Amino acid sequence: MEKLKWAVHPLILEINTWVWLRELSDQFGKKITLNNIPGEVLEKETRYVDAVWFMGVWTRSPKGREVALTHPDLQNEYRKALSDFSEEDVVGSPYSIYDYSVDPRLGGAEGLMAARKNLGKLGKMLILDFVPNHVAVDHHWGEEIPDAFVHGSQQDLASNPEGFFQRGNSIFAHGKDPYFPPWTDTLQVNSFSRAYREKVIEMLRAMGKYCDGVRCDMAMLLVDRIFQQTWGERSGQLLEQEFWQEVIGKVKEVHPGFRFFAEVYWDMEWELQQQGFDFCYDKRLYDRLLHEDVGSIKGHLHAAWDFQKRLVRFVENHDEPRAVSAFGENRSLAAASIVLSLPGARLLHFGQHLGRRIKLPVQLGRADAEHVNPSIEEHYRKLLPVISENIHDNGQWRLFHIDGEEFGESPFISSLWESDKGMLLVVINYSDSNQTGTINLSGLVNEGEKITEEMQQQTILPDQNQLDINLHPWEVKVFRNGK
Repeated sequence: MEKLKWAVHPLILEINTWVWLRELSDQFGKKITLNNIPGEVLEKETRYVDAVWFMGVWTRSPKGREVALTHPDLQNEYRKALSDFSEEDVVGSPYSIYDYSVDPRLGGAEGLMAARKNLGKLGKMLILDFVPNHVAVDHHWGEEIPDAFVHGSQQDLASNPEGFFQRGNSIFAHGKDPYFPPWTDTLQVNSFSRAYREKVIEMLRAMGKYCDGVRCDMAMLLVDRIFQQTWGERSGQLLEQEFWQEVIGKVKEVHPGFRFFAEVYWDMEWELQQQGFDFCYDKRLYDRLLHEDVGSIKGHLHAAWDFQKRLVRFVENHDEPRAVSAFGENRSLAAASIVLSLPGARLLHFGQHLGRRIKLPVQLGRADAEHVNPSIEEHYRKLLPVISENIHDNGQWRLFHIDGEEFGESPFISSLWESDKGMLLVVINYSDSNQTGTINLSGLVNEGEKITEEMQQQTILPDQNQLDINLHPWEVKVFRNGK
């Protein structure tokens, strides 16, 4: 089979692996693992995407599960998410990793290899998790390479028992980010440790046989200045290279096509891109879509091309609320249509296209059944086939101006892709009131050429290459022609 190549602007489907396999097992009345996912299911769910992110395949920590079972705030979340919650539903956090081996309950390494092979036959790439900042409190590296971790003293343990713990003769720090309490199910790595860097490089090179890229959890925590800010003198001496520059460079020497995706916040996207990441989360756009005005959104989308083409756009993922709950139904569809029509990587969260509302804690292995929202499903059914076409890889993108609008004032957000295959124009009224405007199609279509509006399945003949539009609140129009 010919070696697959990454799409330039990949569309990625995030799947909560444990929950999805449980749903499939219930649906088919037998145990479904990564080893025996029905081919028709895999083909249907991945039809319009370029890559699948199997979130949470690594072996979860038994100690971490104990923490997940006893944490009072998590207990409240479990009961909100599951109407008939029981302790058996808690499988532990996928970000408190006991070992970077595929959990045997999900099908083990053999199952993952089978799933990757089947995805490859469909032309799909595979992404897995890498959690660089910490491992589980009971991870075997704590004994094998203790120098890879941040240590504390007896005084630290006595004065800050939430931040430090004892394991054997060693006192270790729990993983943390500098602005929040420690994660008590984790063991904090030391990114200035030569032993840790060498272990990570070895592990990621080996991971290349299982996947085509990794999504790196909280990647900005391993930037030298952030790590030093968080841990001070406990971090030790700076090494010659930034953590990510060294790690990504060494892995790509062996796997040049391997892709690194950074979960990153604090406006550090450009910095992480410069350190080697192929794509970085665009959390700022998410926040603007949810909380700010259209002028702010457009300003964000006028950023330099080299920056934009290496961002990951989304309206939901396992960390954020479900889009329909956060935005409201119609606005969520408008926001998703903006995201999906942009350059860079675009992320779909499993169930987003069905209108699921329940944000599931990642420690749970089962979800409540939810009714499909027909209007949301229909919107994605019309949008995804068009937005997934390879005009993105072969085309040029720009924000499109609707006649009569001024930058920052009109609520229209319009994206134009052009290639030798034609044009794709996505026009969105990102407001709660009706809006009118005129689309000037000169240079985009030939005189007398018909175009198609995909959301209403209409064929239109523009009048002198101009098209008057009237969009309802949050309405989306998708125009295209074929040359």
